Amino acid sequence: MDDLMKDDCCAPKGDFDLAVIGAGSAGFSAAITAAEGGKRVALIGHGTIGGTCVNVGCVPSKTMIRAAEALHGAQTAHRFPGLNSEAQVADWSALIAAKDDLVATLRQKKYADLLPGYGGVTYLDEGPARLVLGGVEVGGRRITAPKVIVATGGRPAVPDIPGIQDAPTLDSTSLLELDRLPESLIFLGGGYIGVELAQMMARMGTRVTIVCRSRLLPRTEPEVSRALTETLRAEGVAVVDGATYDAARRDGARAVLTVTVDGADRDLTADRLVLTTGRAANTEGLGLAEMGVETDARGAIRVGDDMQTTKAGIFAAGDVTDRDQIVYMAAYGAKLASRNAVLGGAERYDNAAMPWVVFTDPQVAGVGLTEAQARAAGHDVKTSVLTLDNVPRALAARDTRGLIKLVADRATDRLLGGVIMAPEGADSVQTLAMALKFGMTTKALGETIFPYLTTVEGLKLAAQTFDKDVAKLSCCAG
Repeated sequence: MDDLMKDDCCAPKGDFDLAVIGAGSAGFSAAITAAEGGKRVALIGHGTIGGTCVNVGCVPSKTMIRAAEALHGAQTAHRFPGLNSEAQVADWSALIAAKDDLVATLRQKKYADLLPGYGGVTYLDEGPARLVLGGVEVGGRRITAPKVIVATGGRPAVPDIPGIQDAPTLDSTSLLELDRLPESLIFLGGGYIGVELAQMMARMGTRVTIVCRSRLLPRTEPEVSRALTETLRAEGVAVVDGATYDAARRDGARAVLTVTVDGADRDLTADRLVLTTGRAANTEGLGLAEMGVETDARGAIRVGDDMQTTKAGIFAAGDVTDRDQIVYMAAYGAKLASRNAVLGGAERYDNAAMPWVVFTDPQVAGVGLTEAQARAAGHDVKTSVLTLDNVPRALAARDTRGLIKLVADRATDRLLGGVIMAPEGADSVQTLAMALKFGMTTKALGETIFPYLTTVEGLKLAAQTFDKDVAKLSCCAG
């Protein structure tokens, strides 16, 4: 932190209205919200300023994923007749250095440089914090505040596999810090972090295997899981699903993972194992139990819809909680926590129209209920599934990988959820989120005017698919 911030912004000035532990996306959101409401806030670093997203999560991974997409795009230019191109990783260390430079720039610009503009926020970066009666203890000093928000984030979890501690492993953080491109990797886990990074590394030239207990993206629609598995396998990624992790070990400089698939034992070998089986909450040393703050089996803090913990006056937000592990939901939950804690709010956490994105290629993005969730909630469900070979944009791009699935209530025709697997799915899902937020029916969505030759037009076609065969429509005739 530069000297100006240390001297002018960080000097204690007495008691505070609110103490926020953690200076990532959630912590900053909470602190800024309270400061804009005229409150005095102690923002306690408790880790690198900027938190997970800018330092080791969204920003570094997505810039590397985009680099891999550029590489793959050049390698597959031949899908257009008359084109031919070649590309390869020429300097891995230069890619990593550019990624690090972007991270440092955004950490400074979007976090550190913001603090002097909020006179009500005092930034304290004096070591780990601990909850105490009446406030927080940090750096051997007690910070007095009647309300506290814990926003200490999370970290990659280590799966409980015999021998895993002795095997050569990486996680989502250390993978993006490698000084050389590995020849082979085994990814443990088929969730969003695992599939994003596995495809990225495969496109960079690494031989990649994904091993998962059930299927890829197990929380989304099975049609999407199957389509993504086919896509990755077509790119040379080995996908071993339905596996049981039995043991891991080191064999010289390499890693060996023993799994059981269909009743048979298999040994898989690679340079490293990449642990992408989930995340753990950063709750150690906070004194939660002593303060009566309950956690779940994952160690995450239990919060109510008002973001308050089981201890009155102590709130929590972001990846440290049992809520959605998504950066924009962390900031949203932190804003609610701040308003409810010190600004007289009575707001409730609502993720019914929360869009989510997996940055594979094609991207996978969704909102609302899956078919299984809708049935479990008691709806009489109807669905439509539209493959991208029915979407003019995909045909023009000569890339028909993917599909769109919509879920609706049969009696009311109201949309309940949907998922888009398409190269531009991330930029299309917000239209579906707005449709759910305002209670649109499939008929209304199907009658909405969409621009031609866009991916988002696929939503209109998927909505029309409930009642007609869109393959029989002329362009724009719907």
